[in-house]
Amino acid sequence: MPKEALALQAGGGLSLGRVLLYAALVAAAAFFLVPFFVMALTSVKSMEDIRSGHLISWPRQLTLEAWRKAWDSACIGVNCVGMKGYFWNSVRMVVPSVILSTLIGAMNGYVFSKWRFPGSETFFSLLLLGCFIPFQVILLPMSQTLGWLGIAQSVQGLVLVHTVYGLPFTTLFFRNFYVTIPEEIIKAARIDGAGFFRILLRIVLPVSAPIFVVSIIWQTTQIWNDFLFGVVFSGSDSQPVTVALNNLVNTSTGVKEYNVDMAAAIIAGLPTLLVYIISGKYFVRGLTAGAVKG
Repeated sequence: MPKEALALQAGGGLSLGRVLLYAALVAAAAFFLVPFFVMALTSVKSMEDIRSGHLISWPRQLTLEAWRKAWDSACIGVNCVGMKGYFWNSVRMVVPSVILSTLIGAMNGYVFSKWRFPGSETFFSLLLLGCFIPFQVILLPMSQTLGWLGIAQSVQGLVLVHTVYGLPFTTLFFRNFYVTIPEEIIKAARIDGAGFFRILLRIVLPVSAPIFVVSIIWQTTQIWNDFLFGVVFSGSDSQPVTVALNNLVNTSTGVKEYNVDMAAAIIAGLPTLLVYIISGKYFVRGLTAGAVKG
């Protein structure tokens, strides 16, 4: 059979297989998006539409009143202040925590991969134990530590907690990435007189963009979605958005407004959703970039 005919047959089979693959992926995506669709649909309904219609019925009149109320004036316990203040508490908590844990993790990964010292492997193994320690184990000692430092029940305390707890993960990410950098480059820089920080700033960090993306996405998602640390270590004026959402949804005073609950849930989850939509493909690339050796 001529090569052209074989290529045509191969192309036809590949196209059919790809169509089936895309169909399966679309069906799976639609299945997993149903809860989000129901949430979004409910959030733009009035309470009359919710009571009179069924779960996925289209609203007779679209309204953003539930969104306004969830943001500005939803009642959380006895306070009707909405999610706005708690949302910005989360922002104030997440941004410095992600920056600190990522930068310190980058330096740790650089040390453990390129500047090994006696006992470095043992120390690295002990540091990795932090990835497997349950959150509940550190609640009491961390509470005592925050009290001694005078930052208990504050946003600064939450920043410290998330920075410390995130270091094992960010260190692991950067260490596995940096072992792929050829040792010859580091040795040549040392011979030329470059020290610790010059090599880090001039050679290592400029090629670290993929793993920085991984660390930032990972830490942003973990810290923003955290509930346990937020409910234990925060005060009434420093609670993150996840704690506020829990309080709002479980408030039993007055008539239950499901549209407001759904709008508040989307507000709480939207930042991490946008992070993955915008940079999800870079997360996968960066996560596998250090998988060749190390």
